[in-house]
Amino acid sequence: MLLLALGTLGLAATACAGGGGPGQDGEGGSAGGAASGTVRVAHVPSTLFAPLYLAQAKGYFKEQGIDVRLQKVKAGQDAVPLAAYGNVEAVVAGFSAGLFNGVSEGLKVKVAASMGASTGEDPSPTALEVSKRLADSGKVDDPADLRGRKVAVAGGPGAAGGYQLDVILRKSGLRLKDVKVVNVPIPDMRTALADGGVDAALPPAPFTTAMEEAGVAEALAVPPKGTVATGLILGSDFAGMDTSAKFLAALRKGAADLQGKGRTSPKNVGILAEATGQEAGVLRKTPPYQWSPRLTVDERQLSKQQDAYREAGLLKGEPVAIEDMTR
Repeated sequence: MLLLALGTLGLAATACAGGGGPGQDGEGGSAGGAASGTVRVAHVPSTLFAPLYLAQAKGYFKEQGIDVRLQKVKAGQDAVPLAAYGNVEAVVAGFSAGLFNGVSEGLKVKVAASMGASTGEDPSPTALEVSKRLADSGKVDDPADLRGRKVAVAGGPGAAGGYQLDVILRKSGLRLKDVKVVNVPIPDMRTALADGGVDAALPPAPFTTAMEEAGVAEALAVPPKGTVATGLILGSDFAGMDTSAKFLAALRKGAADLQGKGRTSPKNVGILAEATGQEAGVLRKTPPYQWSPRLTVDERQLSKQQDAYREAGLLKGEPVAIEDMTR
């Protein structure tokens, strides 16, 4: 039943995609696909996926003889079935509990790369923000003080943010199940904190900075260095094609451009601003993620992520063998 539902979701999402020319947002047509050198990629615009946008803008995909067409979707984790059913060749998204459940039930996808990783530095690309009211009262000055309290995570506990929250809480002796995770869209988290609807939230920058400057919240903790919860997911059929190897080669060239000072270079920031719809000035102030130059799949992080979801009661059936998801 799950696979039938996922297939229906994939078809519906494709039908809703807008039109566009080569290299632009649009469905790119259902005929041909990878066999004709066209690679359709579902994405939610985010700096997490910077290698994708740099490879597109700098012509690295064209160098490989492939035509990449980007399709915007509302939630990357919900678009994974598109790749499984051949409606797109690839998805950049968070690794959700739904991904593990889907693979466990036979969803034909492969995790081919890890994307943006946390730096562990403060300021951080993502931070656990606590209500200023609670911080000033002294009731919450450590993540351990959030036991039993409401924490906003976009997509809920089974989303990639749920795993990021879990690794933050573990440093203080808590687990995901020890807090009440509330599904709140990132743009609405500031209001939820201000109104007392939640006690804490896990937004990315620049939303973190906006909350703090408005006096609504303050940073309580950040994910440990190397925390990865997003990446590249390919349909299993596409993963076995020569075109997928060329696609990955171009992505890795984009990742190489993001090493060292490349993470904040004016040219790269300008490309990311156009790709994500954010202002370049805002991105220059936004703490950047870090990327493996080879975009190597972090199997250890995937294993920890599966364990966290299972401990929180979000997974069904037997554990998925991580090597089966990635090789």
